[in-house]
Amino acid sequence: MNLEGKNLDKLPVASTVTKIPSPLITKERPSLPEIRQGGQFAVEFRKTQDLLFKKPVRQTIMTTETLKKIQIDRQFFSDVIADTIEELQDSGTYNSLLQALSKERENEMHFYDIIAREEKGRKQIISLQKQLINVKKEWQFEVQSQNEYIANLKDQLQEMKAKSNLENRYMKTNTELQIAQTQRKCNRTEEVLLEEIEKLRMKTEEEARIHMDIEMFLRKQQQKLEERLEFWMEKYDKDTEMKQNELNALKATKASDLAHLQDLAKTIRECEQVIIEDRIEKERSKNKIEQDLLELKSVIKLQAWWRGTMIRREIGGFKMPKDKVDSKDSKGKGKGKDKRRGKK
Repeated sequence: MNLEGKNLDKLPVASTVTKIPSPLITKERPSLPEIRQGGQFAVEFRKTQDLLFKKPVRQTIMTTETLKKIQIDRQFFSDVIADTIEELQDSGTYNSLLQALSKERENEMHFYDIIAREEKGRKQIISLQKQLINVKKEWQFEVQSQNEYIANLKDQLQEMKAKSNLENRYMKTNTELQIAQTQRKCNRTEEVLLEEIEKLRMKTEEEARIHMDIEMFLRKQQQKLEERLEFWMEKYDKDTEMKQNELNALKATKASDLAHLQDLAKTIRECEQVIIEDRIEKERSKNKIEQDLLELKSVIKLQAWWRGTMIRREIGGFKMPKDKVDSKDSKGKGKGKDKRRGKK
């Protein structure tokens, strides 16, 4: 009901705006952008009125703070309208209204930004609450699983304790039995070792007695060997002296034989030299005889060839009959052809 009263208070102001005298308006007409801004302000003002009046009755039950805010807004609108009327009457413009509208628009945008941030923060808070709930559930599930795991470990610990107690008792009994068995083995081994020690002692005494007998025998043998060594040393000296004398005699014989052998070798070398020289001389004479025979044959052949040449060519007083000449010419030509063919 208070809201309706306040809205009714606003109506006379709006009517006063519509009753502005025409001469004041026609003095200075605002430009086209200012008229458009004024139209936008009127549209927004109508929207705010529609929002206020179209709210249901259940939402009109307001608190004291809301009523205070509405009263402040109404006072602001009345001041703006009064300033605008005064400016229209004075200068015929409404720049103060446009300024108030831009300022209010900025405040409204700031308010919308705050609401958007608040809505975003609320959504984040809701998502974080959901995440917190999920984390709590997961943590509770993890705690429960850890508790179950701890209980399981406790059960295993009890089982391990019982098992370890049983194992300890078993190991203790087994160790005692092993110690007793080992003690019996040690006693038996000790008896065996004592028997072996006694046997070794008796054997050692027997070995010592045998060693003494062997030592006496070896000493006697050593004495005999020393006597034999002296005998053989004397014999060695005598034999060495005798063999040295024989060696000296052999050396002297060897020296005389060597001198005789050198004389014989010298004689043999001289004979060989004489034989070689004789052979060389015989070879020279033989070669000379063969050379003389060869020269003789060559001279005879040369003389025969020269005589035949003189007869054929009738040099000097040598001449041949014609029939023999013809026959020899034919034979000579045939032989010449045969020689040429042989050469070819």
